[in-house]
Amino acid sequence: MRTHKAVLHDNQIEWLEHPPERIDAAQVYITFLEEPDSVTPSNRGRLMAEILAELAQRETFSEISDPVAWQRDLRSERVLPDRES
Repeated sequence: MRTHKAVLHDNQIEWLEHPPERIDAAQVYITFLEEPDSVTPSNRGRLMAEILAELAQRETFSEISDPVAWQRDLRSERVLPDRES
């Protein structure tokens, strides 16, 4: 069973993320969430800015002296040809 995030408007489905592969017909089950999603495309940027400001105020990542090295280590990146390490 696969799950795809969507909003039902009358009898129309609006896919919020990656829509399913196109199929002619499929049996589906619709589950109505108790709370509506408060993150809409119009306020997503504002909410992200508020969260990032709170992280900065808490000095959440202050122990990371070299963010690029930290991310490379975290992602276990390999050195790419013809690029500085």
